[in-house]
Amino acid sequence: MSLKSNEKVALVTGGARGIGADIAKRLAADGTTVVITYSASKVKAEEVVDAITKAGGKALSVQADSGKAAEVKAAVGKTIDVFGRLDVLVNNAGIAIGGTPDDYTEADFDRMVDVNIKGVFAGVQAALPHLKSGGRIINIGSCMSDYAAFPNMAVYTMTKSAVAGLTRGLARDLAPRGITINNVQPGPIDTDMNPADGEFAQALKGTLPTGRYGTGSEVAALVAFLAGAESSYINGASILVDGGLIA
Repeated sequence: MSLKSNEKVALVTGGARGIGADIAKRLAADGTTVVITYSASKVKAEEVVDAITKAGGKALSVQADSGKAAEVKAAVGKTIDVFGRLDVLVNNAGIAIGGTPDDYTEADFDRMVDVNIKGVFAGVQAALPHLKSGGRIINIGSCMSDYAAFPNMAVYTMTKSAVAGLTRGLARDLAPRGITINNVQPGPIDTDMNPADGEFAQALKGTLPTGRYGTGSEVAALVAFLAGAESSYINGASILVDGGLIA
């Protein structure tokens, strides 16, 4: 896959499904070459790549478990090997394992931290040698970093709060290099894991000022803006896309 000299390259972790897939498709539609990672959903990942290429874009899928720092770093390396550059990193991959504080297992705790926090930092570390001035890092957090909306989600809330704090700290460190980093915090978004017509959604909609779930494309639109030149003065921000859930 040959690139034009001014063609940007983005890596989207967890881009095989849900919000990540919508982000990958939107960035590709804007003319960015996209690499997506997947942990187990190879078929879903190839569907995203096929959709992008059929629309005239360039895309590649790479297997990488975001809970394993070495695999995250290898995905960055693959991006550089194939395309020779990296301009945008979207740390989208994340998991949610609920459980009561009495019975939450150490294995589940470690897995949540590994994917939701360590994987984000590993991606940043691996990307930094390749990001030039004007580079963009966009983390996908959650509105639950500000609002513990449900019981039995304390560890998830902790990890997403950590992402918000990491974003603020890195904004100080990376700004002198001309690199911005921001944190997008979705609320209830219609995905296959959290469908807008599910039993849980019916109760939640009553608390939403908009009266509806958001869409992945609405999150992707914000990510696309933050990935572009016009967002250059937005740095270290956590931006809600939650329909006013925590307003």
